[in-house]
Amino acid sequence: MERFLRIDMTGKTAAFEPVPDRYKGRAGRWLTSSIIHDEVPPDCHPLGPRNKLVFSPGIVAGTAAPTSSRISVGGKSPLTGTIKESNAGTGWGRRLARLGIRAIIVEGEPSGGPLWLIRVGADGVKFEPADPWVGKRLSEVYADLYKRYGDKDRIDICAIGVAGEHRMAAAGICFSDQEGRPSRYSGRGGLGAVMGSKGIKAIVLDDTNAPGVTLADKDLFDTGRKKLTEALTSHDITKPKGALNTYGTAVLVNIINEAGALPTRNFREGRFEGAERIAGEAIFAGNKERTGEEIYNHACSPGCIIGCSNTWHRPDGSEHTSCIEYESDWALGANCGIDDLDRIAEMNLLCNEYGLDTIEIGGAIAVAMDGGLIPFGDGAGAIKLIHEIGEATPLGRILGAGALTTGKAFGVERVPHVKGQNMPAYEPRAIKGIGMTYAVSTMGADHTSGYTIAPEILGVSGKLDPLNPDKAEVARNFQYATAFLDSTGHCLFIAFAILDIASGFEGVIEECNGVLGTDWKLDDAARIGKEIIDIERDFNRRAGFTELDDRLPEFMTREKLPPHDAVWDIPAEEIDEVLG
Repeated sequence: MERFLRIDMTGKTAAFEPVPDRYKGRAGRWLTSSIIHDEVPPDCHPLGPRNKLVFSPGIVAGTAAPTSSRISVGGKSPLTGTIKESNAGTGWGRRLARLGIRAIIVEGEPSGGPLWLIRVGADGVKFEPADPWVGKRLSEVYADLYKRYGDKDRIDICAIGVAGEHRMAAAGICFSDQEGRPSRYSGRGGLGAVMGSKGIKAIVLDDTNAPGVTLADKDLFDTGRKKLTEALTSHDITKPKGALNTYGTAVLVNIINEAGALPTRNFREGRFEGAERIAGEAIFAGNKERTGEEIYNHACSPGCIIGCSNTWHRPDGSEHTSCIEYESDWALGANCGIDDLDRIAEMNLLCNEYGLDTIEIGGAIAVAMDGGLIPFGDGAGAIKLIHEIGEATPLGRILGAGALTTGKAFGVERVPHVKGQNMPAYEPRAIKGIGMTYAVSTMGADHTSGYTIAPEILGVSGKLDPLNPDKAEVARNFQYATAFLDSTGHCLFIAFAILDIASGFEGVIEECNGVLGTDWKLDDAARIGKEIIDIERDFNRRAGFTELDDRLPEFMTREKLPPHDAVWDIPAEEIDEVLG
């Protein structure tokens, strides 16, 4: 039987409760945003006792559905002040689903004192002081937790690093990957700071003797699973030894650079002269040179058949870091003018160790470079700055608060943000649809809230001219579709296949119906997606946000972006029409 686990950190109590009828069938982002909307006062302080932190696996998480082990985390963001959902691929979400827990709702906060570790298993919930792990790097924390509580075949871990302990707005929530590394992040929006404010250092899940996920219609589920699997294993982007499995998400570096849309040196240019030296192809070739073998990428979580997570190795062949995602590669690389993969890898590793969102930290460092703190291209200096964050020095706390705060501290106008969140690795002046996504997203600048890059750059579901501003309908449809996918438990990357192969999309709907016993049709995906967006927009409206917050930075309307010399020229009234 599915249930909620409600944890009150004020008195360190935990209680299971039935899922209310109004939430039946909801999971992932649909459920986290619904609970935050209904239970969190929109005017509350994100780090105060009235905010809540909600964890929910997707609808098909914990089943045999391919590439479906996503966990959604929701709360009010200390970075943006908006509602926030951030998700990650990890076995932690799969175990939560297998334990029959549809959501963990964390509320209240302790009155000072130690941070806590919470253990959740089929036999109940236990609270333990987390003193042994406070202030340590996450690799040390995870290694010790596995020794104490079970190996990676038995448990998965969710934890915050020192950035979350210090409640920095760029702090993420870290989950274990299949090898037990602290590398899978719900990174954006500062939810690690919220977890720290609740007095929680880590949550360990053990699904030994768990009941598992009950299927309402196994035959229908299996039919859908097979359709989706066939789509994923035949599409050029998602198939074995395809683009993502070979080069990882960093395959996009050269592609976006060629399109003139790779933000370079804090969004001053759209092409980076060092792109080839940091791209996915360079990672693949560098690993082969250093290890003597071709290394294809691995799955971030159980059941993933795309396998896009890479590992970068040192010159002696030892592992340096996993995973250098496209966004991290860009944020710590081209955005800072750095073209050295070893420097980028070290920064990526440190962000993993300290519990930081690589996009926000790369953005903050680039803004600080723009403000003259260190020169663009100074990889050694950038590494030192991340250590400042990890040591929580005054400078480190400024950078750890994100790009917008850093810009204010250094008097920099060029802060590429929306609603306080730094833009990801796609220049909106050169890709108009993603600019609309940034503008209207309920969570600040966020490419994953509506990945129009699929048609605008990759030609998925039909090729669109990225410089054509007529993208309102496309941006709207991608917002709705993404909100639905974020609720299923599937990775966003299945979109490449299901947008081109109709039977794959049918498979997703049939999987959900097979789990829930519903009778959804394809059109219900957009209906559910719209409902989620409406819930989130209502929370933000009540928190004081208006259409004036759905805007890109002023400097983009006047500064021409090389090589296209494009500016952000979409009228405000057209942006306002995207979601009505």
